Amino acid sequence: MTITRGRNFLMTPGPTNVPDRVLQAMNRPAIELTGADFIALCRSCIEDLKPVFGTAADVFIYPANGHGAWEAALVNSISPGERVLVPETGLFSFFWARMAETLGIDFEEIAGDWRSGIDANAVSEILKADTKHQIKAVLCVHTDTATGVTSNIPALRAALDEAKHPALLMVDAVASLAASPFSMDDWGIDVAVGASQKALMASPGLSFTAVSAKALEHSRTVTMPRHYWDWRRRLSAQWFDWFCGTAPQHLMFALRESLDMIAEETMPVVLARHHRLANAVRGAVSVWSEGGVLELNAVHPAEQADSVSTVRVATPHDAGEIIALCRDRFNVSLAGGLGQLDGHSIRIGHMGDINEATILGTLGAMETAFALLDVPHGSNALTAAVDSLRRGWS
Repeated sequence: MTITRGRNFLMTPGPTNVPDRVLQAMNRPAIELTGADFIALCRSCIEDLKPVFGTAADVFIYPANGHGAWEAALVNSISPGERVLVPETGLFSFFWARMAETLGIDFEEIAGDWRSGIDANAVSEILKADTKHQIKAVLCVHTDTATGVTSNIPALRAALDEAKHPALLMVDAVASLAASPFSMDDWGIDVAVGASQKALMASPGLSFTAVSAKALEHSRTVTMPRHYWDWRRRLSAQWFDWFCGTAPQHLMFALRESLDMIAEETMPVVLARHHRLANAVRGAVSVWSEGGVLELNAVHPAEQADSVSTVRVATPHDAGEIIALCRDRFNVSLAGGLGQLDGHSIRIGHMGDINEATILGTLGAMETAFALLDVPHGSNALTAAVDSLRRGWS
């Protein structure tokens, strides 16, 4: 049995740390489901999610993980036999495309290298060639949690506009929402998908779809069978229909508290904090890479995510051994690679309820693990991280 002391550093890219305030918000009895207080709380959460998404449009809350919100987005937007375009940026674009396929939706994929964001020019060319407008939506992942790559969504919107194509722009913002700039209305996004367990700092179990007026109107013509996920049902004046049944009360209590915490810090400060901490991680990885074994997966600086950094580990060194040592010896939880990067990368989550000390402690534990396991790495990575944080505060 391994005995550890001190608080665990949960530095996975989801779930993330749940603040004490959010935990305490759930530590209460259930209340009357039809009471005015609970209905007001649910309505306030729906309304206060809108500025997080950067939208004035409708937001729907589902007791589900992000995959549930993916399905909600698909079944309300695409009819069986219709086609969607999916630019590949990592494992989660792959998963969303395969979900569409299981629903009887055809998909066309634009192959990617898992190290770069979406090629807006490639999207534009395909849409221009689709003169019959058979492509009904473009599905894209803003930040892919497997690769640590963030794509340029405004450039993608410009590609659709240049092609004069009516396809819906549907964006997975699960790993970017409240960690990276995201402005649904300004960027011309039709459907955005989010979840509670990442930068929103709440317990896993809630997901969201934010839906433009265009997408909502389009959903009325879609022939895909749906009931639980149906946006039309959830627009009912009857609050019971907002959740298609009993609301997940304690998850809503948690969400209310996390939204309060974000509002107190203010969204600009939240985003600046994430960027500052991510830069510190990137500064350390840059120094580590001098040893020829470790490197950041995302190759373009503008596409390096502010919520998660994926660090590639060259053979014969074992990424899993590094992760296990950090967990068992130092009580620091990191994540392994996914898909093509399984066994060959370490993922550092840096979103939600974290600060400078959390980042420096994590980087220190990782560097100690490298030393113990004889993983070649450049020295003075922590100094680089401190310098980055100093510049971030100046």
